Amino acid sequence: MTVQGWVLILLFTAIIIALAKPMGLWLFALYEGRSTPLHAVLGPVERGFYRLAGIDPQAEQSWRTYAVHMLLFQLVTLLFTYAILRLQGVLPMNPRDLPGIGPDGAMNTAISFTTNTNWQWYSGEAAMSNLSQMLGLTIHNFLSAATGIAIAFALFRGFARRQVSGLGNFWADITRVTLYLLLPLCIVYAVFLIASGVPQTFASMVDATTIEGVKQSIVVGPVASQEAIKMLGTNGGGFFNANSAHPFENPTALTNLVQMLSIFSIGVGLTWCFGKAVGNTRQGWAILAAMMILFLAGVGILYWQEAAGTPMMHGLGFAGGNMEGKEVRFGLAASALFAVITTAASCGAVNAMHDSFTALGGMIPLFNIQLGEIVVGGVGAGIYGFLLFALLAVFVAGLMVGRTPEYVGKKIEAKEVKLAVLAIAVLPLCILGFTALSSVLPQGLAGPLNKGPHGFTEILYAYSSATGNNGSAFAGITSGTPYYNALLAISMWIGRFFIIVPVLAIAGSLAAKKYTPETAGSFPTTGPLWIGLLVAIILIVGGLTFLPGLALGPIADHIAMINGQLF
Repeated sequence: MTVQGWVLILLFTAIIIALAKPMGLWLFALYEGRSTPLHAVLGPVERGFYRLAGIDPQAEQSWRTYAVHMLLFQLVTLLFTYAILRLQGVLPMNPRDLPGIGPDGAMNTAISFTTNTNWQWYSGEAAMSNLSQMLGLTIHNFLSAATGIAIAFALFRGFARRQVSGLGNFWADITRVTLYLLLPLCIVYAVFLIASGVPQTFASMVDATTIEGVKQSIVVGPVASQEAIKMLGTNGGGFFNANSAHPFENPTALTNLVQMLSIFSIGVGLTWCFGKAVGNTRQGWAILAAMMILFLAGVGILYWQEAAGTPMMHGLGFAGGNMEGKEVRFGLAASALFAVITTAASCGAVNAMHDSFTALGGMIPLFNIQLGEIVVGGVGAGIYGFLLFALLAVFVAGLMVGRTPEYVGKKIEAKEVKLAVLAIAVLPLCILGFTALSSVLPQGLAGPLNKGPHGFTEILYAYSSATGNNGSAFAGITSGTPYYNALLAISMWIGRFFIIVPVLAIAGSLAAKKYTPETAGSFPTTGPLWIGLLVAIILIVGGLTFLPGLALGPIADHIAMINGQLF
């Protein structure tokens, strides 16, 4: 580890904390439906959408109506993308004459991008036309991100409102987030990327001559526009197979820093927005503090492990850290930081190959996903996932002080706790169940490249990434088979919507309750004790659930490596 590495980590953390309030203010304006400076230009566009669709943005929706409209919207856009991918071979803007995607691959990809997972079993530059990348995939990067933020807004209203049934309007929420937040930021972001050397063109390839004099054709396309929303919307699906390790997606140390900041920026803003929505911004700062503790712990362990290198290499006389699978232009610290950021959020973009990390280093991104990606997390999904743990923590606190649990002015009763536990239990049931199945069936065992505990980790990571809607992979697994395409698609759908629906049910239940003011006997939910309890609950639940799987995978891999056995 180096001083420069820690300076980068601490600088990133300071900038992210500084961004929380400005981003939160913008999000809070959208949450309330208030005008922003952009309304003067985009307001007529918004109203035109409503008139065209016959929508009254002021019409309040119950949690059931909100959920049904959201699910129908996801289904329609999923089928639209499936059709684009299947018909790719006969559609325009296909300069390399790529064929259509097969049924199982097209369905896996359509579900992947609909659920904000962006898992890619294919090589983007070799399988997708420009039209498929832009119309089939990038459109989901905007809409899935906007959906996550809309669900977070609905949950905020559940906490903030009193004795009502309405949670807002799904169509108004998703339209405002897309028009006034995601699109404007991505336009500026894409221009920055283009100026930094990221391609943005409808051309197919450029020809280059290497130093050895060999001619090479290099794929290009509309990369910058996809890259911007890929990061800002915590999507992660890259134009190129190497993702953000590719110099056309992430050419410099500056673009690398900006990409890392963009992954976290909306997520930290939503913590402040939550505090403002419930009338106490200290609540939001407390949540952000707990997130930052978990984040810095993960970065510290991963950076330490990668800087230490492997015992096997030390035995051969090679000192220094583990640079396998990492880009020299980024180095150890930036690679470790990026890996923790992208898996703490549900982004899935990578600037280094997680499969090449040390055993314990690779365990940190895996464990981040298994915690539910609530350490800032995906846009919207991170905060509503974290609030599920907050409900669980306040329930435990209520048991300890002998009072009915309360959180931000609402009594937390059996219904909310059961729904929170149901949503939290979805992840381990899906991850561990499908991992166990694939660890014994021939179709599952045909996937991992490596044997032993490392191969098991590849399987475990795949289902963790899919269910957690992350999309990154351990890279050693061959997942583009009908078996894996089907099971991973199911995992992605369950991991997204089997959590969203209970979250909306919780929001509806809370909105119907009256406000309960704090008293001297109330458990405080803004101080160090609360922050410590939150962190402890998250780690205990995650540890008890996934430690056996981690012991069979990365921990066993590390012990075997110490004893001279590699897989």
